[in-house]
Amino acid sequence: MACTASDLALLSATVNSTEAATYLCSQFSSMANQLSDTAYAVNTTYLLLFSAYLVFAMQLGFAMLCAGSVRAKNTMNIMLTNVLDAAAGGLSYYLFGYAFAFGSPSNGFIGRHFFGLREFPTLKADYSHFLYQWAFAIAAAGITSGSIAERTQFVAYLIYSSFLTGFVYPVVSHWFWSADGWASPVKSDNNLLFGSGAIDFAGSGVVHMVGGIAGLWGAFIEGPRIGRFDRSGRSVVLRGHSASLVVLGSFLLWFGWYGFNPGSFLTILQSYGDSRRYYYGQWSAVGRTAVTTTLAGSTAALTTLFGKRLLVGHWNVVDVCNGLLGGFAAITAGCSVVEPWAAIICGFIASWVLIGCNKLAEKLKYDDPLEAAQLHGGCGAWGLLFTGLFAKEAYVNEVYPKIPNKAGRPYGLFMGGDGRLLAAQMIQILVITGWVTMTMGPLFYGLHKLKLLRISSGDEMAGMDLTRHGGFAYAYHDEDDQSGNPSSMMRKVDLANENKSHPNSPPISREIYAQMGGAEDLEGVDASFEQLVEETREAAGWDEAETENLLTEKIVTEFVRFHVKKAEGERRLQGRGDEISEKRRTVPSKSPERNSLAKKRLQELLERDSKEEEAEKAIVP
Repeated sequence: MACTASDLALLSATVNSTEAATYLCSQFSSMANQLSDTAYAVNTTYLLLFSAYLVFAMQLGFAMLCAGSVRAKNTMNIMLTNVLDAAAGGLSYYLFGYAFAFGSPSNGFIGRHFFGLREFPTLKADYSHFLYQWAFAIAAAGITSGSIAERTQFVAYLIYSSFLTGFVYPVVSHWFWSADGWASPVKSDNNLLFGSGAIDFAGSGVVHMVGGIAGLWGAFIEGPRIGRFDRSGRSVVLRGHSASLVVLGSFLLWFGWYGFNPGSFLTILQSYGDSRRYYYGQWSAVGRTAVTTTLAGSTAALTTLFGKRLLVGHWNVVDVCNGLLGGFAAITAGCSVVEPWAAIICGFIASWVLIGCNKLAEKLKYDDPLEAAQLHGGCGAWGLLFTGLFAKEAYVNEVYPKIPNKAGRPYGLFMGGDGRLLAAQMIQILVITGWVTMTMGPLFYGLHKLKLLRISSGDEMAGMDLTRHGGFAYAYHDEDDQSGNPSSMMRKVDLANENKSHPNSPPISREIYAQMGGAEDLEGVDASFEQLVEETREAAGWDEAETENLLTEKIVTEFVRFHVKKAEGERRLQGRGDEISEKRRTVPSKSPERNSLAKKRLQELLERDSKEEEAEKAIVP
């Protein structure tokens, strides 16, 4: 507030003290309004919008993580689905999602205002809040896409992504984050669940459990990818094609988590405290939240590193990255209300939760290419329980508003609390599991019955990049003018050409071999390949024209897959790949018994493919 000579003249001209006091009060009121506007600008621009940008940047991290975790032949497909999550989620959250989540006034179950952002903004809701919450909604959809990767039709992605971001996720966020939600810790009427409400500060349940459980049902209804489990039920590892992309995606997600967790304060210039100690500004709490986030993720990564080393005998960077993200997913619920030392405990246990969930998934023959359901669902549930155990009284009262006529809020059981907060956390786990199951389960099942969920086996074996998106994500022959031609790539199986890119690779084109995993050990496959293909063609009764279509490539794919499984089985029996004896590396062409097994397997595949004529016609170039 500027004080000028004219202001002093007006003050000296007043006839009594009342007028002077009135004038001074008006000036202070003006200054208070300016300070309030400044505080609002800082909260909105610095914290909320900047955090929204960070959370949105996590989409790039998800895209890189997904791309690296799938095989090269499905890279373009998974990248496109990540773009779709953001785009479709933007429209659905604008039209319906934000209204269902925060459309106030409303009831405890669902919001009823702000559809299409009508009558918006208000004193309590602004566009920056919409953007921030949209970034959270598409994060949940991105989690689900990882669980059903490499085998899902594109139309199914479009349907589930819109439904999840427009209805399923918003209802859950209304329950736990809205001022009207029945289980919210900031409920406006202070009629809180167990006198506490469920504390899910940044979304271990609201975001991670919702996305993880939705992915669980999608992957369960679809079934595992072809080749994920052999005929005896043993697990066959289908490794992603790029650990480098996995690491890049993990670091981008780590960076974005500093907007995900600390940004959930929504305001940084806010008063808190009591008559004895009164504070203005939550920058210390924001910083503490960033520290607990860092410690939980770091601890989980290191624990996974050494834990997997003990279990499988080697250091695996992909496992470490998943452990890191599991720690982040777990700490997200209580990051603002726990001590840094407690965050270390959270990350340590989260890593074992992830390892245990993966073991259980393998026993149940559940296939999740990115471990999304185990990571986000399992670790998210642990994070909610952890908050009910370790939330500190002082931090709970600092972060959440004071309850009238109450000395304080319930806090963690292990920190001296009475268990009411833990009970609220358990209720949250149950209702999220039930709600997502009731909504996403029937959706995926309906898509399955309508044959809109899973692609055909032929498309899956050849790869969706080739059959659904017009070509591969990577160009292996820059000097070849025809290498980018999809129809040429689909037919390019040169049985007479010895592939020089791998000493033990079958005599097929370099492009196709690379898409099927050229790094695998396929010793001796080439010796009998051509003869076996010709015999199989004769058994199927194909004419000359049919030998040039995509079925040839499918033979190649299945032949290679058969020997990949065989080689992995041999390595498993020996314990380590480098100790395989020469006897177990026998060339198939010198073993009639092995050739007959391969021929029998291919004949079975041909019989199965005959039942899918319509699907095969759709992919013939």
